Amino acid sequence: MPEPRYLLVGQIVRPHGVRGEVRVKILTDYPERLPMHRYLYVGAVGEDQRLQQYLVEGMRFHQDVVLLKLAGCDDRSTAETLRGLFVQIPIEAAAPLKEGECYLFQIIGIRVETDDGRKLGTVVDIIETKANDVLIVQGPLGEVLLPDVDEVVLSLDVASGRMVVHPLPGMLPGER
Repeated sequence: MPEPRYLLVGQIVRPHGVRGEVRVKILTDYPERLPMHRYLYVGAVGEDQRLQQYLVEGMRFHQDVVLLKLAGCDDRSTAETLRGLFVQIPIEAAAPLKEGECYLFQIIGIRVETDDGRKLGTVVDIIETKANDVLIVQGPLGEVLLPDVDEVVLSLDVASGRMVVHPLPGMLPGER
């Protein structure tokens, strides 16, 4: 899977007030890094060539969202046209990850096997929940859902494309 050019950091939920501010649902694990970006890109996922670059005129955190003021977005009507679009940053502008961290897009396509050597298939998608992410693995057993927690995911080697898991009782089809 090719590396994306942009990373999602938020989604515009709705306008905020009458002066063009928008409410942004935070989609990054590191919202404190958002103020370091002078420019943000707004558009649909996967439409890199159609992203609109905006100068950030103001940003403030409010409860569990970011209130964002973008240059050229000066009234509620203009802000409304951005509803539902994603706020993105170029991947090269992202802060370096800590040791042992990876981006979610790097996990898609990873081969998954159990600690006793059974092949479960590959990660085809990830469900993000408040508690923990859930990996959707497709393979010989069909679809298997694995929580991304330390008790289950024993190791992940992005470079070799391999993940070793320890399924808890009842996680695999046909097991109790």
